[in-house]
Amino acid sequence: MLYGRFLALASATASLILVAGCQSNRPAASAASSAALPTMERIALGASGCWFKSGDPAFQAYRLAPELNSFSGRPRILIVPAKSPEARPLAVIQAEGQPARLEAFGPLFSEPVGARMSADVRRWAAGDRGCS
Repeated sequence: MLYGRFLALASATASLILVAGCQSNRPAASAASSAALPTMERIALGASGCWFKSGDPAFQAYRLAPELNSFSGRPRILIVPAKSPEARPLAVIQAEGQPARLEAFGPLFSEPVGARMSADVRRWAAGDRGCS
């Protein structure tokens, strides 16, 4: 009887230690979320939802072409003409490294919508998920 209680107590103590060891005060995956791929995933989701799926008239002539599965370690999204998706991209947004180093370039960034695009990309890269 005493031996059974000892085993039950030892088992309960080991379980508590195991559960306590799994918990942490660190923020969940903050370092991983600053890497190139998760950063570009956030940007692609933001661009898709806020620029294209929302019906924003500034983007009706364009199409989003995400290329997130990059073997070069440089995931990117392209903005191409809607009627000619095989044409040269009008905007390229890409990232590499940890933390991600962003690059955004192309003629669309020189257009009136370019300043807004740059601000949105910076916001999404920083973790904001909303539209401007």
